[in-house]
Amino acid sequence: MDSSHVAALHTKHAGLDRQIHEEMIRPMPDNGVIQALKKRKLRLKEEIARA
Repeated sequence: MDSSHVAALHTKHAGLDRQIHEEMIRPMPDNGVIQALKKRKLRLKEEIARA
């Protein structure tokens, strides 16, 4: 894959990291949302590893 695609994946990965953090610092974090975000983050990490 080209480096711009990998860079975009890294950017999305970092964005999911921020979203997870934002959800976790809420007074009543939604564990379902956190779990879904973590799954998306893992899929991106796997795609980056294949690149």
